[in-house]
Amino acid sequence: KGLLDFDRVVIETTGLADPGPVAQTFFMDDEIAESYLLDSILTLVDAKHAPQQLDDRQEARRQVGFADQIFISKSELVSAEETEALIHRLKHMNPRAPQQKVHFGEVPLANVFDLRGFNLNAKLDIDPDFLKDDTHDHAHGHEGHDHAPGEHCDHPSHASEGAGHHHRHDDDVKSFVYKADRAFDPARLEDFLGAIVNIYGPRMLRYKGVLHMTGTDRKVIFQGVHQLMGSDLGPEWGADEVRQSRMVFIGIDLPRDILVQGLDQSLV
Repeated sequence: KGLLDFDRVVIETTGLADPGPVAQTFFMDDEIAESYLLDSILTLVDAKHAPQQLDDRQEARRQVGFADQIFISKSELVSAEETEALIHRLKHMNPRAPQQKVHFGEVPLANVFDLRGFNLNAKLDIDPDFLKDDTHDHAHGHEGHDHAPGEHCDHPSHASEGAGHHHRHDDDVKSFVYKADRAFDPARLEDFLGAIVNIYGPRMLRYKGVLHMTGTDRKVIFQGVHQLMGSDLGPEWGADEVRQSRMVFIGIDLPRDILVQGLDQSLV
Protein backbone atom coordinates (compact mmCIF):
# COMPACT_ATOMS: atom_id res chain seq x y z
CA LYS A 1 0.00 0.00 0.00
CA GLY A 2 3.03 2.25 0.09
CA LEU A 3 2.70 2.76 3.86
CA LEU A 4 5.66 2.72 6.21
CA ASP A 5 5.59 0.33 9.13
CA PHE A 6 7.70 1.85 11.90
CA ASP A 7 8.03 1.40 15.64
CA ARG A 8 9.35 4.81 16.63
CA VAL A 9 9.73 8.35 15.38
CA VAL A 10 12.84 10.34 16.29
CA ILE A 11 12.50 14.10 15.94
CA GLU A 12 15.78 15.95 15.64
CA THR A 13 15.36 19.67 16.11
CA THR A 14 17.74 22.34 14.89
CA GLY A 15 20.74 23.03 17.10
CA LEU A 16 19.21 25.78 19.22
CA ALA A 17 15.49 24.99 19.07
CA ASP A 18 13.12 25.33 22.02
CA PRO A 19 11.78 21.80 22.76
CA GLY A 20 8.71 23.16 24.58
CA PRO A 21 6.34 23.67 21.62
CA VAL A 22 7.33 20.29 20.15
CA ALA A 23 6.60 18.51 23.43
CA GLN A 24 3.30 20.32 23.91
CA THR A 25 2.08 19.19 20.48
CA PHE A 26 1.91 15.60 21.74
CA PHE A 27 -0.52 16.63 24.47
CA MET A 28 -2.55 19.33 22.74
CA ASP A 29 -3.09 17.83 19.27
CA ASP A 30 -5.68 15.05 19.66
CA GLU A 31 -4.86 13.44 16.32
CA ILE A 32 -1.17 13.15 17.18
CA ALA A 33 -1.92 12.06 20.77
CA GLU A 34 -4.02 9.16 19.46
CA SER A 35 -1.12 7.70 17.48
CA TYR A 36 2.02 8.84 19.26
CA LEU A 37 3.28 8.79 22.83
CA LEU A 38 6.08 11.20 23.69
CA ASP A 39 8.79 9.08 25.30
CA SER A 40 11.56 11.49 26.24
CA ILE A 41 13.65 14.51 25.36
CA LEU A 42 17.36 13.92 24.80
CA THR A 43 19.83 16.80 24.89
CA LEU A 44 23.32 16.59 23.39
CA VAL A 45 25.78 18.97 25.04
CA ASP A 46 29.01 19.91 23.25
CA ALA A 47 31.58 20.10 26.06
CA LYS A 48 33.87 22.33 24.01
CA HIS A 49 31.31 25.03 23.22
CA ALA A 50 28.60 24.51 25.86
CA PRO A 51 29.87 27.01 28.46
CA GLN A 52 29.68 29.87 25.96
CA GLN A 53 26.39 28.69 24.46
CA LEU A 54 24.82 28.35 27.91
CA ASP A 55 25.99 31.89 28.71
CA ASP A 56 24.68 33.40 25.48
CA ARG A 57 21.59 31.45 24.42
CA GLN A 58 18.48 30.83 26.50
CA GLU A 59 17.43 28.14 24.00
CA ALA A 60 20.50 26.14 25.05
CA ARG A 61 19.55 26.50 28.71
CA ARG A 62 15.96 25.49 27.92
CA GLN A 63 17.20 22.34 26.19
CA VAL A 64 19.01 21.35 29.36
CA GLY A 65 15.97 22.12 31.52
CA PHE A 66 13.64 20.03 29.34
CA ALA A 67 15.94 17.00 29.09
CA ASP A 68 15.17 13.51 30.36
CA GLN A 69 18.69 12.40 29.41
CA ILE A 70 21.79 14.50 28.75
CA PHE A 71 24.67 13.27 26.58
CA ILE A 72 27.97 15.15 26.78
CA SER A 73 30.12 14.98 23.65
CA LYS A 74 33.66 16.18 22.87
CA SER A 75 34.77 15.90 26.50
CA GLU A 76 38.13 14.70 25.16
CA LEU A 77 38.69 18.22 23.79
CA VAL A 78 38.57 19.88 27.21
CA SER A 79 40.25 19.26 30.55
CA ALA A 80 38.82 17.01 33.24
CA GLU A 81 38.25 20.10 35.41
CA GLU A 82 36.26 21.81 32.66
CA THR A 83 34.15 18.70 32.15
CA GLU A 84 33.47 18.43 35.88
CA ALA A 85 32.48 22.09 36.03
CA LEU A 86 30.08 21.60 33.11
CA ILE A 87 28.52 18.51 34.70
CA HIS A 88 27.97 20.41 37.94
CA ARG A 89 26.45 23.37 36.10
CA LEU A 90 24.06 21.12 34.16
CA LYS A 91 23.09 19.34 37.37
CA HIS A 92 22.04 22.63 38.94
CA MET A 93 19.82 23.32 35.96
CA ASN A 94 18.31 19.83 35.76
CA PRO A 95 18.97 17.35 38.58
CA ARG A 96 16.50 14.75 37.27
CA ALA A 97 18.24 14.07 33.94
CA PRO A 98 21.08 11.50 34.03
CA GLN A 99 24.27 12.68 32.32
CA GLN A 100 26.51 10.46 30.21
CA LYS A 101 29.74 11.25 28.39
CA VAL A 102 29.68 9.88 24.84
CA HIS A 103 32.29 9.46 22.13
CA PHE A 104 31.27 9.90 18.49
CA GLY A 105 27.67 8.96 19.22
CA GLU A 106 28.44 5.54 20.64
CA VAL A 107 25.47 5.13 22.98
CA PRO A 108 23.52 1.96 23.90
CA LEU A 109 20.00 2.15 22.45
CA ALA A 110 18.67 1.34 25.92
CA ASN A 111 19.83 4.82 26.96
CA VAL A 112 18.01 6.43 24.03
CA PHE A 113 14.67 4.65 23.61
CA ASP A 114 11.89 3.71 26.04
CA LEU A 115 13.05 6.06 28.80
CA ARG A 116 9.40 6.89 29.62
CA GLY A 117 10.30 10.39 30.67
CA PHE A 118 6.71 11.61 30.38
CA ASN A 119 4.99 8.63 32.01
CA LEU A 120 2.95 9.27 35.13
CA ASN A 121 4.93 6.77 37.16
CA ALA A 122 6.27 6.81 40.69
CA LYS A 123 9.87 7.14 39.52
CA LEU A 124 11.40 10.45 40.56
CA ASP A 125 15.17 10.14 40.53
CA ILE A 126 16.99 13.24 41.74
CA ASP A 127 20.76 13.29 41.48
CA PRO A 128 22.01 12.39 45.00
CA ASP A 129 24.89 14.85 44.77
CA PHE A 130 22.38 17.61 44.03
CA LEU A 131 20.50 16.80 47.24
CA LYS A 132 23.75 16.41 49.17
CA ASP A 133 24.88 19.88 48.10
CA ASP A 134 21.72 21.37 49.55
CA THR A 135 22.31 22.97 52.93
CA HIS A 136 18.86 24.47 53.45
CA ASP A 137 16.83 22.90 56.25
CA HIS A 138 13.39 24.40 56.73
CA ALA A 139 10.86 23.76 59.45
CA HIS A 140 8.25 22.26 57.13
CA GLY A 141 10.61 19.62 55.78
CA HIS A 142 10.96 21.18 52.36
CA GLU A 143 14.24 21.87 50.73
CA GLY A 144 15.54 23.41 47.56
CA HIS A 145 18.79 23.96 45.78
CA ASP A 146 18.80 26.97 43.52
CA HIS A 147 20.53 29.00 46.24
CA ALA A 148 18.04 31.45 47.63
CA PRO A 149 18.52 35.16 46.91
CA GLY A 150 21.76 36.38 48.38
CA GLU A 151 23.29 32.90 48.46
CA HIS A 152 25.65 31.37 45.97
CA CYS A 153 27.31 28.08 45.24
CA ASP A 154 31.08 28.09 45.58
CA HIS A 155 31.63 25.28 43.11
CA PRO A 156 34.13 26.31 40.38
CA SER A 157 31.49 25.70 37.70
CA HIS A 158 29.83 28.97 38.65
CA ALA A 159 32.95 31.04 38.18
CA SER A 160 35.42 31.31 35.32
CA GLU A 161 38.62 33.24 35.09
CA GLY A 162 39.15 35.19 31.89
CA ALA A 163 41.59 37.77 30.62
CA GLY A 164 41.53 40.28 33.41
CA HIS A 165 37.96 39.63 34.53
CA HIS A 166 36.00 37.38 36.82
CA HIS A 167 32.63 36.06 35.68
CA ARG A 168 30.13 34.13 37.76
CA HIS A 169 27.50 31.99 36.11
CA ASP A 170 23.96 32.61 37.28
CA ASP A 171 21.79 30.66 34.87
CA ASP A 172 18.16 31.68 34.61
CA VAL A 173 17.17 28.02 34.16
CA LYS A 174 17.29 26.58 37.66
CA SER A 175 15.70 23.83 39.66
CA PHE A 176 14.72 23.11 43.19
CA VAL A 177 13.32 20.17 45.12
CA TYR A 178 10.49 20.40 47.60
CA LYS A 179 9.89 17.75 50.27
CA ALA A 180 7.17 17.44 52.88
CA ASP A 181 6.37 14.78 55.45
CA ARG A 182 2.87 16.09 56.14
CA ALA A 183 0.16 15.12 53.67
CA PHE A 184 -1.27 17.51 51.11
CA ASP A 185 -4.90 18.61 51.14
CA PRO A 186 -6.01 17.69 47.57
CA ALA A 187 -8.36 20.65 47.04
CA ARG A 188 -5.90 23.21 48.37
CA LEU A 189 -3.03 21.80 46.34
CA GLU A 190 -5.09 21.68 43.15
CA ASP A 191 -6.17 25.31 43.59
CA PHE A 192 -2.61 26.46 44.24
CA LEU A 193 -0.98 24.54 41.38
CA GLY A 194 -3.73 25.66 39.00
CA ALA A 195 -3.10 29.30 39.90
CA ILE A 196 0.69 28.96 39.68
CA VAL A 197 0.57 27.24 36.30
CA ASN A 198 -1.84 29.88 35.02
CA ILE A 199 0.54 32.69 35.98
CA TYR A 200 4.01 31.17 35.60
CA GLY A 201 3.32 28.32 33.14
CA PRO A 202 5.43 29.74 30.30
CA ARG A 203 8.44 29.80 32.63
CA MET A 204 7.84 26.29 34.05
CA LEU A 205 9.76 23.90 31.79
CA ARG A 206 9.31 20.54 33.55
CA TYR A 207 7.90 19.65 36.93
CA LYS A 208 7.02 16.36 38.55
CA GLY A 209 6.01 15.06 41.94
CA VAL A 210 5.25 11.90 43.89
CA LEU A 211 2.77 13.08 46.50
CA HIS A 212 1.41 11.98 49.85
CA MET A 213 -2.26 13.05 49.88
CA THR A 214 -4.97 12.73 52.48
CA GLY A 215 -7.82 10.39 51.64
CA THR A 216 -5.80 7.76 49.77
CA ASP A 217 -3.24 5.07 50.57
CA ARG A 218 -1.81 5.38 47.06
CA LYS A 219 0.86 7.70 45.79
CA VAL A 220 -0.39 10.53 43.62
CA ILE A 221 1.81 11.22 40.61
CA PHE A 222 1.74 14.55 38.83
CA GLN A 223 3.88 16.18 36.19
CA GLY A 224 3.70 18.99 33.71
CA VAL A 225 5.22 20.90 30.82
CA HIS A 226 4.54 24.63 30.84
CA GLN A 227 0.78 25.08 31.38
CA LEU A 228 -0.06 21.42 30.72
CA MET A 229 -0.36 19.40 33.91
CA GLY A 230 -1.62 15.88 34.54
CA SER A 231 -1.97 13.58 37.53
CA ASP A 232 -2.90 9.99 38.33
CA LEU A 233 -2.98 7.52 41.19
CA GLY A 234 0.20 5.47 41.48
CA PRO A 235 0.99 2.36 43.54
CA GLU A 236 0.14 2.04 47.23
CA TRP A 237 2.63 3.24 49.81
CA GLY A 238 4.61 0.36 51.21
CA ALA A 239 3.96 -0.74 54.79
CA ASP A 240 7.46 0.35 55.86
CA GLU A 241 7.76 3.23 53.41
CA VAL A 242 8.00 6.80 54.68
CA ARG A 243 5.10 8.77 53.24
CA GLN A 244 6.92 11.81 52.01
CA SER A 245 6.02 14.09 49.10
CA ARG A 246 8.83 14.95 46.71
CA MET A 247 8.56 17.47 43.90
CA VAL A 248 11.08 18.91 41.48
CA PHE A 249 10.55 22.14 39.55
CA ILE A 250 12.72 23.18 36.60
CA GLY A 251 12.11 26.58 35.07
CA ILE A 252 13.23 30.06 34.15
CA ASP A 253 13.61 32.38 37.13
CA LEU A 254 10.84 30.58 39.00
CA PRO A 255 9.47 32.38 42.08
CA ARG A 256 10.77 29.83 44.53
CA ASP A 257 9.55 31.68 47.65
CA ILE A 258 6.00 31.86 46.30
CA LEU A 259 6.04 28.19 45.34
CA VAL A 260 7.36 27.06 48.71
CA GLN A 261 4.92 29.24 50.63
CA GLY A 262 1.94 28.04 48.59
CA LEU A 263 2.95 24.39 48.86
CA ASP A 264 3.43 24.73 52.63
CA GLN A 265 -0.05 26.23 52.91
CA SER A 266 -1.48 23.30 50.93
CA LEU A 267 -0.37 20.80 53.58
CA VAL A 268 -2.86 19.54 56.17
